[in-house]
Amino acid sequence: MTITYLPEAATPADEPHIEALLDLAFGLSRRTKTSYRLREGNTAAKGLSMVVREEGLGIVGTISYWPLRIGKAGTRALLLGPIAIHPQRQNRGIGLALMRTTLAKAAEQGHALVILVGDAPYYARVGFMKVPDGQLLLPGPVDPKRLLFLELRAGALSAAQGLVLPENRYGAA
Repeated sequence: MTITYLPEAATPADEPHIEALLDLAFGLSRRTKTSYRLREGNTAAKGLSMVVREEGLGIVGTISYWPLRIGKAGTRALLLGPIAIHPQRQNRGIGLALMRTTLAKAAEQGHALVILVGDAPYYARVGFMKVPDGQLLLPGPVDPKRLLFLELRAGALSAAQGLVLPENRYGAA
């Protein structure tokens, strides 16, 4: 039997379940990672937080995006993540379904650039590539091989150069 996983909009009532899934998938140390510096005090991009539900397990997948600004020019971008899949449902296409659905929505909303810190071979399946060394600087340590980007509009990365900050902190640095 093949199950089709259909992403749907996350609701405020989903928050505790999403946090529990993130803890299950990544552990409590997830909050110490550099990408969390880009989420602190920030608000997730509207319409791009989605979940996949399965009867009996509840939320088995989740994804969110966060608005960013890059460099002196203040180039707008999104941070993808976290994306998490329940350990009992990994390798079933849930992550790909979440990314494909939300990346299409982000493009429809007019977003041009998405970045993330993650496993290049996994994210390459939806088109992510390594950011050229030195082009972007995150507010903490990051393995440069794991700093990835996807242009939703051709040439969007060329406008992005420098320090990446959460949108709510841009101009405060």
